[in-house]
Amino acid sequence: MTETENKTGVRSLSIVMPCLNEAVTLETCISRAKKFLSTLEIPSEIIIADNGSTDGSIEMAINAGVKCLKVQEKGYGAALHYGIMAASGSHIIFGDSDDSYHFDECRPFYEKLNQGADLVVGNRFRGGVEKNAMPFLHRYLGTPVISFMGRTAFEVPFTDFNCGLRAISKSAYLELGMQARGMDFITEMLAKAGHKKMTIEEVPVRLYKDGRNRPPHLKTWQDGWRQFRQIIMLSPKWPLLFPALFFLILGLVIFSALLFSRIRIASVNLDIHTFFFGSVFFLLGLQLFLFYLLMRFYGFRMEYHSLTGFEARIFRTFRFEKGLLLGALVFLAGLLLSSLAVLQWANADFGDLNPMRTFRLVIPGGMGIMAGAQIIVFSFLLHALVTFKVKFENHPPQWLK
Repeated sequence: MTETENKTGVRSLSIVMPCLNEAVTLETCISRAKKFLSTLEIPSEIIIADNGSTDGSIEMAINAGVKCLKVQEKGYGAALHYGIMAASGSHIIFGDSDDSYHFDECRPFYEKLNQGADLVVGNRFRGGVEKNAMPFLHRYLGTPVISFMGRTAFEVPFTDFNCGLRAISKSAYLELGMQARGMDFITEMLAKAGHKKMTIEEVPVRLYKDGRNRPPHLKTWQDGWRQFRQIIMLSPKWPLLFPALFFLILGLVIFSALLFSRIRIASVNLDIHTFFFGSVFFLLGLQLFLFYLLMRFYGFRMEYHSLTGFEARIFRTFRFEKGLLLGALVFLAGLLLSSLAVLQWANADFGDLNPMRTFRLVIPGGMGIMAGAQIIVFSFLLHALVTFKVKFENHPPQWLK
């Protein structure tokens, strides 16, 4: 938030509601929003970001005298993004139009914005959840798990990552560079705001049983998985980095110990069979580590987090041509060792060979070929991430009249 905004607080306010066939509850939501805005002595507006309603919601919004925006790109996040971008207010409050949140109870959000908050997030567990307002799985499994993962991954100390009633300054929203189109929009917003060290406040908000007469747009398992997947992708230490380091170290130790000869420990003989699994562990660790780097750089490009010094050095120096060259050298080294094994076989007139000797060429050779190929593919993918970034479509939504 700029210095001017901190001094003047909320100069104007927009309330944005995403809408997809909410004719049953939309009029009530608009009425509650108007009631709240009437208590403020600042310019204000209500925007309905319609995502393709066919039940009369559009006509209802227009008859209620509020702005209605036609958003062609499908998705909860897309509707909110274009609605917020079209808002003329210096600050925006947004929430669902199914009457699960009462917009005439938005005073705490407004006050936090006036005190200088960039983003204000509702907490349904502190404000109270009306009976049957939240499904059992959402209340006791989905939201607590997602919130715990989000707090750990993004260092944002909130216990309700999924609350759909929020407020944000327009300048802060523009700085976030939002990308998500679906329900993971709300997770992305907190992740990016935390990364950018914005001032984030949390206020209690009551969740009411929605007034819809149709199934909810929210899909429990599909949308929950999208949020889980997004957090894992943006904070991949546990699923990728730690297993990668384990297998890399284990593989290198076994591979190095058995490279030239077998080892006997008490009554146990470790030879080419263990040597083979050492190469497998190393390749698995290398692949996990390269995937980790790709996920970290993806999160950096999407502005979810900063890179560590080690990661920054990798991405600064590991350009496409260098990666291609390194991968090619490792690949050729593996090919050379494999060729030597074939030469040994030819010298034996393609007959039987001593596996204890030959496999000490075959296994490193195969490992070199596979490791080199992984590095080359990694270079291609990293180059694609450097040069490509998904953006919202350029065509502007249309105001409905």
